[in-house]
Amino acid sequence: MSDPQVLSAPVPPGGTIGILGGGQLARMLALAAARLGLKTHVFSDVRDAPAFQVTSAHTYASYRNAEALRKFAQAVDVVTFEFENVPAESIDTLSLLKPVRPNARSLAITQERFDEKSFVSSLGIATAAFAAVNSAGEARAAFGKIGSNRAVLKTRRLGYDGKGQAMVSSPEQAVAAFEKFKKAPCILEAFVNFDFEASVIAVRGGGGTFAAYDPPENEHGDHILRRSIVPSRLSAPRVEEAKEIARKIGDALDYVGTFCVELFVTPDGLLVNEIAPRVHNSGHWTIDACAASQFENHIRAVAGWPLASTERHSNAVMENLIGEDVRDWQSVLKRGGCLHLYGKSEIRDGRKMGHITWLGPRAVRRNGPKSPTS
Repeated sequence: MSDPQVLSAPVPPGGTIGILGGGQLARMLALAAARLGLKTHVFSDVRDAPAFQVTSAHTYASYRNAEALRKFAQAVDVVTFEFENVPAESIDTLSLLKPVRPNARSLAITQERFDEKSFVSSLGIATAAFAAVNSAGEARAAFGKIGSNRAVLKTRRLGYDGKGQAMVSSPEQAVAAFEKFKKAPCILEAFVNFDFEASVIAVRGGGGTFAAYDPPENEHGDHILRRSIVPSRLSAPRVEEAKEIARKIGDALDYVGTFCVELFVTPDGLLVNEIAPRVHNSGHWTIDACAASQFENHIRAVAGWPLASTERHSNAVMENLIGEDVRDWQSVLKRGGCLHLYGKSEIRDGRKMGHITWLGPRAVRRNGPKSPTS
Protein backbone atom coordinates (compact mmCIF):
# COMPACT_ATOMS: atom_id res chain seq x y z
CA MET A 1 0.00 0.00 0.00
CA SER A 2 1.38 3.41 -0.97
CA ASP A 3 2.16 6.00 1.70
CA PRO A 4 -0.45 8.81 1.50
CA GLN A 5 2.24 11.25 2.67
CA VAL A 6 4.29 10.71 -0.50
CA LEU A 7 3.39 12.78 -3.54
CA SER A 8 3.97 10.41 -6.46
CA ALA A 9 4.08 13.39 -8.85
CA PRO A 10 3.59 17.14 -8.64
CA VAL A 11 -0.02 18.29 -8.48
CA PRO A 12 -0.74 19.32 -12.09
CA PRO A 13 -2.44 22.55 -13.17
CA GLY A 14 -6.13 22.01 -12.58
CA GLY A 15 -5.40 19.98 -9.43
CA THR A 16 -6.82 20.94 -6.05
CA ILE A 17 -5.06 22.15 -2.92
CA GLY A 18 -7.06 21.56 0.29
CA ILE A 19 -6.71 24.32 2.90
CA LEU A 20 -7.75 23.97 6.54
CA GLY A 21 -8.87 27.34 7.85
CA GLY A 22 -10.80 30.06 6.05
CA GLY A 23 -9.29 33.36 7.21
CA GLN A 24 -7.28 35.95 5.31
CA LEU A 25 -4.24 33.69 4.98
CA ALA A 26 -6.33 31.00 3.29
CA ARG A 27 -7.86 33.69 1.10
CA MET A 28 -4.44 34.84 -0.11
CA LEU A 29 -3.30 31.24 -0.59
CA ALA A 30 -6.36 30.58 -2.76
CA LEU A 31 -5.65 33.67 -4.86
CA ALA A 32 -2.03 32.61 -5.34
CA ALA A 33 -3.10 29.10 -6.34
CA ALA A 34 -5.57 30.44 -8.89
CA ARG A 35 -2.79 32.44 -10.52
CA LEU A 36 -0.93 29.15 -11.05
CA GLY A 37 -3.97 27.40 -12.52
CA LEU A 38 -4.59 25.37 -9.37
CA LYS A 39 -7.94 25.01 -7.63
CA THR A 40 -8.49 25.24 -3.89
CA HIS A 41 -10.97 23.69 -1.49
CA VAL A 42 -11.22 25.51 1.85
CA PHE A 43 -12.44 23.76 5.01
CA SER A 44 -13.53 26.06 7.86
CA ASP A 45 -15.77 26.02 10.91
CA VAL A 46 -16.74 29.66 10.27
CA ARG A 47 -19.89 30.04 8.16
CA ASP A 48 -18.87 33.28 6.44
CA ALA A 49 -15.12 32.61 6.25
CA PRO A 50 -13.38 35.22 4.04
CA ALA A 51 -11.62 32.56 1.96
CA PHE A 52 -14.98 31.09 0.87
CA GLN A 53 -15.40 34.15 -1.38
CA VAL A 54 -12.43 33.26 -3.61
CA THR A 55 -12.06 29.47 -3.52
CA SER A 56 -13.20 26.87 -6.04
CA ALA A 57 -15.04 24.86 -3.38
CA HIS A 58 -15.56 25.01 0.35
CA THR A 59 -16.74 22.94 3.29
CA TYR A 60 -18.33 24.46 6.38
CA ALA A 61 -18.01 21.98 9.24
CA SER A 62 -16.31 21.35 12.57
CA TYR A 63 -12.63 20.46 12.37
CA ARG A 64 -13.54 17.41 14.46
CA ASN A 65 -16.18 16.16 12.02
CA ALA A 66 -14.44 13.01 10.79
CA GLU A 67 -16.93 12.32 7.99
CA ALA A 68 -16.64 15.88 6.63
CA LEU A 69 -12.84 15.60 6.77
CA ARG A 70 -12.92 12.33 4.81
CA LYS A 71 -15.11 13.86 2.09
CA PHE A 72 -12.81 16.87 1.99
CA ALA A 73 -9.76 14.62 1.55
CA GLN A 74 -11.42 12.78 -1.32
CA ALA A 75 -11.89 16.08 -3.16
CA VAL A 76 -8.28 17.32 -2.99
CA ASP A 77 -4.77 16.25 -4.02
CA VAL A 78 -2.83 17.57 -1.02
CA VAL A 79 -3.74 19.29 2.25
CA THR A 80 -2.22 22.33 3.95
CA PHE A 81 -3.40 24.72 6.67
CA GLU A 82 -3.48 28.45 7.34
CA PHE A 83 -3.26 28.37 11.16
CA GLU A 84 -1.40 26.24 13.66
CA ASN A 85 -4.21 25.52 16.09
CA VAL A 86 -5.81 22.84 13.93
CA PRO A 87 -6.87 19.95 16.21
CA ALA A 88 -4.31 17.16 16.14
CA GLU A 89 -7.00 14.55 15.48
CA SER A 90 -8.01 16.41 12.30
CA ILE A 91 -4.48 16.10 10.95
CA ASP A 92 -4.34 12.43 12.02
CA THR A 93 -7.53 11.71 10.06
CA LEU A 94 -6.36 13.55 6.95
CA SER A 95 -2.83 12.10 7.06
CA LEU A 96 -4.23 8.62 6.52
CA LEU A 97 -5.88 9.76 3.31
CA LYS A 98 -3.81 12.45 1.59
CA PRO A 99 -0.39 14.11 1.90
CA VAL A 100 -0.42 16.88 4.52
CA ARG A 101 2.12 19.68 4.05
CA PRO A 102 3.77 20.73 6.32
CA ASN A 103 3.94 17.48 8.27
CA ALA A 104 2.16 16.62 11.53
CA ARG A 105 5.41 16.81 13.54
CA SER A 106 5.96 20.44 12.51
CA LEU A 107 2.46 21.29 13.63
CA ALA A 108 2.73 19.42 16.94
CA ILE A 109 6.00 21.10 17.93
CA THR A 110 4.87 24.61 17.06
CA GLN A 111 1.48 24.20 18.78
CA GLU A 112 3.18 23.80 22.15
CA ARG A 113 5.44 26.66 23.29
CA PHE A 114 7.64 24.67 25.67
CA ASP A 115 8.19 21.93 23.09
CA GLU A 116 8.97 24.59 20.49
CA LYS A 117 11.55 26.37 22.66
CA SER A 118 13.11 23.03 23.64
CA PHE A 119 13.31 22.00 19.97
CA VAL A 120 14.98 25.27 18.93
CA SER A 121 17.46 25.03 21.82
CA SER A 122 18.30 21.44 20.87
CA LEU A 123 19.53 22.76 17.51
CA GLY A 124 22.02 25.06 19.24
CA ILE A 125 19.97 28.15 18.35
CA ALA A 126 19.68 30.86 20.98
CA THR A 127 16.38 31.71 22.70
CA ALA A 128 15.40 33.59 25.85
CA ALA A 129 15.86 31.57 29.04
CA PHE A 130 12.70 29.55 29.73
CA ALA A 131 11.16 27.07 32.15
CA ALA A 132 8.02 24.95 32.28
CA VAL A 133 5.27 25.97 34.71
CA ASN A 134 2.67 23.39 35.66
CA SER A 135 1.91 24.45 39.23
CA ALA A 136 2.05 27.47 41.52
CA GLY A 137 5.24 26.08 43.04
CA GLU A 138 6.86 25.76 39.62
CA ALA A 139 5.79 29.32 38.77
CA ARG A 140 7.58 30.59 41.87
CA ALA A 141 10.68 28.46 41.26
CA ALA A 142 10.84 29.26 37.54
CA PHE A 143 11.08 33.00 38.18
CA GLY A 144 14.28 32.47 40.15
CA LYS A 145 15.60 29.92 37.68
CA ILE A 146 15.55 32.05 34.54
CA GLY A 147 17.84 34.71 36.02
CA SER A 148 15.88 37.80 35.08
CA ASN A 149 13.98 40.40 37.11
CA ARG A 150 11.26 40.51 34.43
CA ALA A 151 9.62 37.64 32.62
CA VAL A 152 6.63 36.70 30.47
CA LEU A 153 4.29 33.91 31.48
CA LYS A 154 2.56 32.31 28.48
CA THR A 155 0.08 29.50 28.14
CA ARG A 156 1.80 26.62 26.36
CA ARG A 157 -1.06 26.20 23.89
CA LEU A 158 -3.24 28.63 21.96
CA GLY A 159 -2.88 32.36 22.32
CA TYR A 160 -1.87 34.87 19.65
CA ASP A 161 -1.56 38.67 19.32
CA GLY A 162 -0.69 38.87 23.02
CA LYS A 163 -3.51 36.63 24.25
CA GLY A 164 -2.55 34.13 26.94
CA GLN A 165 0.48 36.19 28.02
CA ALA A 166 1.30 38.22 31.13
CA MET A 167 4.36 40.28 32.10
CA VAL A 168 5.57 39.47 35.62
CA SER A 169 8.31 40.96 37.79
CA SER A 170 8.27 38.78 40.91
CA PRO A 171 7.61 35.18 41.94
CA GLU A 172 4.30 36.31 43.44
CA GLN A 173 3.20 37.89 40.17
CA ALA A 174 4.18 34.71 38.33
CA VAL A 175 1.96 32.68 40.65
CA ALA A 176 -0.92 35.17 40.26
CA ALA A 177 -0.67 35.04 36.46
CA PHE A 178 -0.64 31.24 36.55
CA GLU A 179 -3.83 31.32 38.62
CA LYS A 180 -5.36 33.84 36.20
CA PHE A 181 -4.72 31.40 33.36
CA LYS A 182 -6.74 28.82 35.33
CA LYS A 183 -3.62 26.75 36.04
CA ALA A 184 -3.23 25.77 32.39
CA PRO A 185 0.26 24.46 31.51
CA CYS A 186 2.50 27.49 30.95
CA ILE A 187 6.02 28.52 30.07
CA LEU A 188 7.94 31.33 31.75
CA GLU A 189 10.37 33.18 29.50
CA ALA A 190 12.94 35.78 30.52
CA PHE A 191 12.10 39.24 29.23
CA VAL A 192 14.45 40.20 26.40
CA ASN A 193 15.81 43.75 26.08
CA PHE A 194 15.94 43.85 22.31
CA ASP A 195 16.80 46.59 19.84
CA PHE A 196 13.97 45.62 17.51
CA GLU A 197 11.98 42.64 16.31
CA ALA A 198 12.52 40.99 12.94
CA SER A 199 11.35 37.86 11.19
CA VAL A 200 12.50 35.65 8.39
CA ILE A 201 9.96 34.19 5.97
CA ALA A 202 11.36 31.03 4.43
CA VAL A 203 10.12 28.26 2.17
CA ARG A 204 11.33 24.68 1.88
CA GLY A 205 10.46 22.23 -0.87
CA GLY A 206 9.92 18.50 -0.57
CA GLY A 207 13.41 17.68 -1.81
CA GLY A 208 15.04 19.98 0.73
CA THR A 209 15.28 22.99 -1.56
CA PHE A 210 15.27 26.20 0.44
CA ALA A 211 14.81 29.92 -0.10
CA ALA A 212 14.22 32.88 2.21
CA TYR A 213 13.01 36.44 1.81
CA ASP A 214 14.82 39.48 3.16
CA PRO A 215 13.93 39.74 6.87
CA PRO A 216 11.54 42.61 7.65
CA GLU A 217 11.70 44.75 10.77
CA ASN A 218 8.41 44.48 12.66
CA GLU A 219 6.65 47.08 14.80
CA HIS A 220 3.86 46.09 17.20
CA GLY A 221 1.13 47.92 19.08
CA ASP A 222 -1.01 46.31 21.78
CA HIS A 223 0.72 43.00 20.94
CA ILE A 224 -0.55 43.14 17.34
CA LEU A 225 1.72 43.56 14.32
CA ARG A 226 1.20 47.07 13.00
CA ARG A 227 3.96 47.45 10.43
CA SER A 228 6.67 45.43 8.63
CA ILE A 229 9.52 47.31 6.97
CA VAL A 230 12.00 45.95 4.43
CA PRO A 231 14.92 46.32 4.28
CA SER A 232 15.36 46.21 8.03
CA ARG A 233 18.24 47.55 10.09
CA LEU A 234 19.83 44.11 10.13
CA SER A 235 23.40 44.10 8.83
CA ALA A 236 24.21 41.86 5.86
CA PRO A 237 25.88 39.23 8.12
CA ARG A 238 22.84 39.23 10.43
CA VAL A 239 20.53 38.78 7.43
CA GLU A 240 22.46 35.68 6.41
CA GLU A 241 22.47 34.45 10.01
CA ALA A 242 18.68 34.80 10.18
CA LYS A 243 18.26 32.85 6.95
CA GLU A 244 20.62 30.13 8.19
CA ILE A 245 18.60 29.83 11.41
CA ALA A 246 15.47 29.30 9.31
CA ARG A 247 17.25 26.73 7.11
CA LYS A 248 18.40 24.75 10.16
CA ILE A 249 14.89 24.72 11.61
CA GLY A 250 13.27 23.75 8.30
CA ASP A 251 15.72 20.91 7.73
CA ALA A 252 15.28 19.55 11.28
CA LEU A 253 11.49 19.47 10.83
CA ASP A 254 11.68 18.10 7.27
CA TYR A 255 9.33 20.98 6.62
CA VAL A 256 7.48 21.54 3.35
CA GLY A 257 5.94 24.95 2.72
CA THR A 258 6.37 28.53 3.89
CA PHE A 259 7.13 29.27 7.53
CA CYS A 260 8.17 32.19 9.70
CA VAL A 261 10.82 32.48 12.40
CA GLU A 262 10.22 35.48 14.68
CA LEU A 263 13.42 37.01 16.07
CA PHE A 264 14.56 39.39 18.79
CA VAL A 265 17.52 41.45 17.60
CA THR A 266 19.81 42.21 20.55
CA PRO A 267 23.29 43.76 20.85
CA ASP A 268 24.61 40.24 21.42
CA GLY A 269 22.90 38.58 18.46
CA LEU A 270 19.64 37.02 17.32
CA LEU A 271 17.24 35.13 19.60
CA VAL A 272 14.40 33.01 18.25
CA ASN A 273 11.06 34.01 19.76
CA GLU A 274 8.56 31.79 17.94
CA ILE A 275 8.06 29.67 14.83
CA ALA A 276 4.88 29.95 12.78
CA PRO A 277 4.33 26.84 10.59
CA ARG A 278 2.49 28.77 7.90
CA VAL A 279 2.49 31.91 5.81
CA HIS A 280 2.75 34.92 8.10
CA ASN A 281 1.46 38.46 8.54
CA SER A 282 5.00 39.88 8.44
CA GLY A 283 5.42 38.44 4.94
CA HIS A 284 2.41 40.10 3.30
CA TRP A 285 4.66 42.70 1.66
CA THR A 286 6.03 39.94 -0.59
CA ILE A 287 2.83 40.03 -2.65
CA ASP A 288 3.69 43.46 -4.05
CA ALA A 289 7.47 43.73 -3.58
CA CYS A 290 8.64 40.36 -4.94
CA ALA A 291 8.21 38.45 -8.18
CA ALA A 292 6.72 35.56 -6.19
CA SER A 293 5.00 36.00 -2.84
CA GLN A 294 5.20 33.85 0.28
CA PHE A 295 1.75 32.55 -0.69
CA GLU A 296 2.79 31.46 -4.17
CA ASN A 297 5.88 29.76 -2.82
CA HIS A 298 3.82 27.92 -0.21
CA ILE A 299 1.46 26.63 -2.90
CA ARG A 300 4.42 25.64 -5.09
CA ALA A 301 6.06 23.74 -2.23
CA VAL A 302 2.99 21.80 -1.10
CA ALA A 303 2.09 20.98 -4.71
CA GLY A 304 5.58 19.61 -5.38
CA TRP A 305 6.50 22.37 -7.83
CA PRO A 306 9.92 24.09 -8.04
CA LEU A 307 10.27 27.07 -5.73
CA ALA A 308 10.23 30.56 -7.18
CA SER A 309 12.77 33.29 -6.56
CA THR A 310 12.42 35.20 -3.29
CA GLU A 311 14.23 38.20 -4.76
CA ARG A 312 12.84 41.59 -3.77
CA HIS A 313 12.44 44.25 -6.47
CA SER A 314 11.26 47.10 -4.20
CA ASN A 315 11.55 48.49 -0.72
CA ALA A 316 8.30 48.06 1.16
CA VAL A 317 6.34 49.07 4.22
CA MET A 318 3.36 46.85 5.03
CA GLU A 319 0.75 48.27 7.42
CA ASN A 320 -2.13 46.30 8.89
CA LEU A 321 -5.61 47.79 8.78
CA ILE A 322 -6.96 46.90 12.21
CA GLY A 323 -10.55 47.45 13.25
CA GLU A 324 -11.81 50.90 12.27
CA ASP A 325 -8.63 51.59 10.24
CA VAL A 326 -10.31 49.88 7.29
CA ARG A 327 -12.85 52.71 6.93
CA ASP A 328 -10.03 54.82 5.47
CA TRP A 329 -9.70 52.59 2.40
CA GLN A 330 -10.54 55.32 -0.13
CA SER A 331 -7.85 57.60 1.26
CA VAL A 332 -5.34 54.77 0.99
CA LEU A 333 -6.13 54.34 -2.71
CA LYS A 334 -5.75 58.06 -3.36
CA ARG A 335 -2.30 58.02 -1.75
CA GLY A 336 -1.10 55.19 -3.99
CA GLY A 337 -0.84 52.29 -1.58
CA CYS A 338 -1.36 48.67 -2.62
CA LEU A 339 -4.61 47.85 -0.84
CA HIS A 340 -5.63 44.34 0.23
CA LEU A 341 -9.01 43.90 1.93
CA TYR A 342 -9.96 40.57 3.46
CA GLY A 343 -13.73 40.54 2.88
CA LYS A 344 -14.63 40.30 6.56
CA SER A 345 -18.24 41.18 7.25
CA GLU A 346 -17.83 42.63 10.74
CA ILE A 347 -15.41 45.30 11.96
CA ARG A 348 -14.14 44.61 15.49
CA ASP A 349 -11.45 46.18 17.67
CA GLY A 350 -8.18 44.32 17.18
CA ARG A 351 -9.42 42.45 14.10
CA LYS A 352 -7.18 42.48 11.02
CA MET A 353 -9.40 43.74 8.22
CA GLY A 354 -6.79 44.22 5.51
CA HIS A 355 -3.37 45.65 4.83
CA ILE A 356 -1.61 48.24 2.72
CA THR A 357 1.82 47.95 1.14
CA TRP A 358 3.73 51.10 0.26
CA LEU A 359 6.47 50.55 -2.31
CA GLY A 360 9.61 52.50 -3.12
CA PRO A 361 12.77 52.03 -5.17
CA ARG A 362 14.96 49.27 -3.84
CA ALA A 363 17.84 50.44 -1.61
CA VAL A 364 20.51 48.48 0.21
CA ARG A 365 19.78 50.00 3.62
CA ARG A 366 16.57 51.13 5.21
CA ASN A 367 16.02 54.64 3.89
CA GLY A 368 12.60 54.22 2.39
CA PRO A 369 9.89 54.01 1.49
CA LYS A 370 7.98 55.69 4.31
CA SER A 371 4.25 55.27 4.70
CA PRO A 372 2.15 58.45 4.70
CA THR A 373 0.98 57.53 8.21
CA SER A 374 4.52 57.17 9.65
